Amino acid sequence: MSFRTINPATGELVKEFPLQSDDEVFAALGTADRLYREDWRFRPVAERAGVVARAARILREKRDEYAEYLTLEMGKVTRFGYFEVDLVADILDYYAEHAERFLAEQELPGEPGAKLVTEPIGVILAIEPWNFPYYQPARVAAPQLVAGNVVLMKHAESVPQSALAFARLFEEAGAPEGAYTNLFCDIDQIGRLIEDFRVRGVTLTGSERAGTSVGEGAGRNLKKAVLELGGSDPALILPGAPLDHAAEQIVMGRTYNSGQGCVNIKRVIVVGRERGEQLLAELRERFAGITVGDPRDERTLVGPLAGERALEGLLRQIREAEAAGARIAFGGSRIDRPGFYLEPTIVTDITEDNPLYHEEAFGPVLSFYVVDSEEEAIRLANATRFGLGSYVFDADVEHARQVAGRLEAGMVYINSCFADSPRLPFGGVKNSGFGRELAELGIGEFLNRKMVKVAQ
Repeated sequence: MSFRTINPATGELVKEFPLQSDDEVFAALGTADRLYREDWRFRPVAERAGVVARAARILREKRDEYAEYLTLEMGKVTRFGYFEVDLVADILDYYAEHAERFLAEQELPGEPGAKLVTEPIGVILAIEPWNFPYYQPARVAAPQLVAGNVVLMKHAESVPQSALAFARLFEEAGAPEGAYTNLFCDIDQIGRLIEDFRVRGVTLTGSERAGTSVGEGAGRNLKKAVLELGGSDPALILPGAPLDHAAEQIVMGRTYNSGQGCVNIKRVIVVGRERGEQLLAELRERFAGITVGDPRDERTLVGPLAGERALEGLLRQIREAEAAGARIAFGGSRIDRPGFYLEPTIVTDITEDNPLYHEEAFGPVLSFYVVDSEEEAIRLANATRFGLGSYVFDADVEHARQVAGRLEAGMVYINSCFADSPRLPFGGVKNSGFGRELAELGIGEFLNRKMVKVAQ
């Protein structure tokens, strides 16, 4: 195993990086642990925040360079690469700006002499995926560095240059060695890092299988874990929803990042047979107008999938769904060109015994359902082991809020496909994991809220 840059637009191997040895990995852990215990945790919050703020400034200054790594390594459409770079800079700035308030001592009302003191806990091990090579690490690094923790980052094997570039941000911003450390290590080494007492918390964004393994290891070693796993995010189209607006949002919500996002719209559930037919016809027309191609072309909406394995997995899901009785309403095939391209796809007539009913399709494949009532729509939306994001479309916002209250999800968006912001907490329920990232909740996952009481 090695870390490799393979251009998804061409299938070409660009560059390869060897794995680090055990000695190198655990030496990095030792450096991080010493820095935490002897230096970083004792620095003023404002000083730590200053490093993170400088990283944001450097990222904005090198915006073109950083966006290019995203396009090269995972095929991200260039304009969406800029969106990711800008969002990450905002996240870094957000935690730098608010760190002192988030970490301030708190009085405990009704208990004279008692305070809640916020302290870091040590080395945090992060395991992150390839689909948002900066956004995912930033959700960990920004809050934990300002909090006084240090971060070991194991990124995905397919985005090594993005991983190295993100680590350089903090080095150039003045972070000492060990504050943020990129690791090129394997699953076995990760397991032994989790077992090492010096690692005090573990966070993972990834699959259910990875989450089960990491969660088991963290629990066995009595360590706090945050798991952000998969989603089968439904969009409920209620009877009062304007179909034109819903269709526009569904297209963006399903195809953004070539459909490779945990919180992308995965399933559309329309209330009403006639409206279902109308919306399906509208979506087919809009899907036909999607430009799939070179991610560097400003006309492109959907670029390649991140790798051959991702493409083959989606094609398998489509074939199995069709074999089980589903109908391919649009697309469904690999595009005949170099690289890892899939036609944007709509699948309908999916019954409960169809494999796709229960799976997450991580790419531009939309499952389309029509039901007769709102109650049935809510039941279908919740009929999944996942509970990450959900979407409700209705002209009556207050009614949409009531429906949102009945959805089993960590996040619900009303009348929009999503709204990424450093100020909005991110996370799910059920098999989508536990814990939260971003917002004030995100900084609190790996902190010691210490109670200190002085006798009166």
